[in-house]
Amino acid sequence: MTANLLGIFIGSLLVNNFVLSYFLGLCPFFGVSGKLQTAFRLGMASTFVMVVTSLCASLLNTYVLPYAPYLRLISFILVIASTVQFVEMAIKKLSPALFKALGIFLPLITTNCAILGLALFQTSRGYNLIQGLVFATGAGLGFTLALVLMAGIREESELADQPAVVRGTAMTLIAAGLLSLAFMGFAGLFGGEA
Repeated sequence: MTANLLGIFIGSLLVNNFVLSYFLGLCPFFGVSGKLQTAFRLGMASTFVMVVTSLCASLLNTYVLPYAPYLRLISFILVIASTVQFVEMAIKKLSPALFKALGIFLPLITTNCAILGLALFQTSRGYNLIQGLVFATGAGLGFTLALVLMAGIREESELADQPAVVRGTAMTLIAAGLLSLAFMGFAGLFGGEA
């Protein structure tokens, strides 16, 4: 059981990273990864939303959706939207500076396809409550890792002497492609699919 949970965690963190392997959640990946601090905080907020979504998806899959499977997508979207509203209100109250720094990307967590993908992957793989929470934690930390790595690269590239032809968006896309290739090197861990 522990090896299975470790495989699920490592799989969602590195092997099947939502951003760098599945290419889910690219909007915040490119939009918020300009500053390291902002990227880390959005990653943590997204991780929290993923864990709550996983918990709710597991409960819905156990008690509600066997009787009304046509409500699956709508119920997942409702859970995600309400959790994001809670996170948005908490951040606005506890850290107005962070709320301002995240700007439009905080409410956009609601439409982050990585979070909806998490609920759908968890359901299709048949994870129980514990497996789902481990999967969500690994996926959220993997999302945070991708944001932080990209933010670090972008902050360093601002200080580097770059040819004008690759400055800005071109350099960001090149860095994202190289990060994605690097994460493909983890494909042999735990049998690839977790």
